Amino acid sequence: MMDITTLVGLLLSLVSLLVAFMMEGGSPLALFGLSAGLIVFGGTIGALIVSYPGAQLRTIPSLFKIAFTNRLQEPLDTIDELVSLATTARREGILSLEDKITGLTDEFLKNGVQLVVDGVDPELVRTILETELTAMEERHETGAGIFEAAGGFSPTMGILGTVMGLIHVLSNLSNVASLGPLIATAFIATLYGVGTANLFWLPIASKLKMRSKSEITARELIVEGVLSIQAGENPNTLRQKLQVFLPPAARERKASASGMDSQTEAADA
Repeated sequence: MMDITTLVGLLLSLVSLLVAFMMEGGSPLALFGLSAGLIVFGGTIGALIVSYPGAQLRTIPSLFKIAFTNRLQEPLDTIDELVSLATTARREGILSLEDKITGLTDEFLKNGVQLVVDGVDPELVRTILETELTAMEERHETGAGIFEAAGGFSPTMGILGTVMGLIHVLSNLSNVASLGPLIATAFIATLYGVGTANLFWLPIASKLKMRSKSEITARELIVEGVLSIQAGENPNTLRQKLQVFLPPAARERKASASGMDSQTEAADA
């Protein structure tokens, strides 16, 4: 599902800068510079290639997809799914969950339930799932780090472009009439470097970090849920236990929804 906030934020930042520039009498065409773009974008990408191995750089398209889409299941839906599994396990036994595994969409949850069905020791189940969680967190940190690194390289490349432009300006001091346009062109590189760092690279890195935190919380919820199912906990107790992972507002929404459902059932009766 497309996360509209990322796109709206990027567009709003860009449009705001352009509109403000035009309000001061500037022309958008004055902000375009092919040589400045080549220095900033080419230099930034080149620095990334030097900094990271190819295997990590090949994940960039998938990282963009993560930043612009919301692929996580709602925590409330995950809790409902775990409570349903707990109810089945209490009524029919742990082995009955084997028939439910193929219907699970979350691979992490599927792996956890499979371990439980296979009779793996609870401590080993926790160790396996938490190790997978740690590895996932490290991958996420590396992905966000790529964009943070680009956010650091980009302004520096912009300064280099400006310095190179000023060198060109100083070498043509005899032509006074052209100094103004040449100086303006030189500073376009700084604009590109600082602008892309603060409007694109660093915000995307922040978004990836937030996505990572949300996914880690969701996975921690699943770990506790799977272990509770293995321990044979009461489904209602399990729901209350897992709701501590949710912010208070989400718990209130769940309570309100449950109350409305109860009223509807009473009315139907």
